[in-house]
Amino acid sequence: MPSSQKIAVAFQNVNYQVKGKKLLSQLNLAIEQGEALVLLGRSGSGKTTTLKLINNLLTPTAGIVTVEGKNTTEWQEIKLRRNIGYVIQEIGLFPHFTVAKNVGLVPSLEGWKANKVRSRVYELLHLVGLEPEQFAQRYPDSLSGGQKQRVGIARALAADPPILLMDEPFGALDPITRLELQQQFRHLQSRLGKTVIFVTHDIQEAFFLATRIGLMSAGELVVLATPEEFVKSQHPEAKRFLACLDTLNFLHKS
Repeated sequence: MPSSQKIAVAFQNVNYQVKGKKLLSQLNLAIEQGEALVLLGRSGSGKTTTLKLINNLLTPTAGIVTVEGKNTTEWQEIKLRRNIGYVIQEIGLFPHFTVAKNVGLVPSLEGWKANKVRSRVYELLHLVGLEPEQFAQRYPDSLSGGQKQRVGIARALAADPPILLMDEPFGALDPITRLELQQQFRHLQSRLGKTVIFVTHDIQEAFFLATRIGLMSAGELVVLATPEEFVKSQHPEAKRFLACLDTLNFLHKS
């Protein structure tokens, strides 16, 4: 990856602990503008904690997290979070809002004019594969899981944030819908060029979506590599994940 790239997010000697229990230890990481960094690891490895430190939902116990060169503690919280799209597995759509109102929420809060909001909503629904005339006025409880997740991605992109955080967004979906959304998201990423930090415990998903993979274990970043480099890693935890991939490939071929 070219060293001339600007740094979108950086962690400098970051620790995070709760009641004396260290959840993150000495994290040093620079995420370049436009890359798709996938944080891979088991449950409890520190992936989601890392994500929440970026949009200041959590504050480091020690060390510094910077977004676009500015310490997260120095950002005005609302401005920081509106500068960062956030997609989670539970989606979090407002049930009493239509799809259009859910997607257009942040632009409306930012003071966009109604016709501009509507235009942006329709553009994004097209982008995520939902026909606006069919879906804009529907409510979340009338949507399938995959449709809700598409709306969640559209909402995260609505105000055109440069950074997108995604916390196992496809984890609760059936395998076919999950693959469809992975393919669509990879296409969106290549088209939009956002900086994406994507959390998963699925190594297949990591290989499919990542420009780099950050493997976390017990609160530490133990491997940081491109997918091509990752397969050569000798770290024991990387080997365990790669063994899962080998098993899946074997089952697929047999």
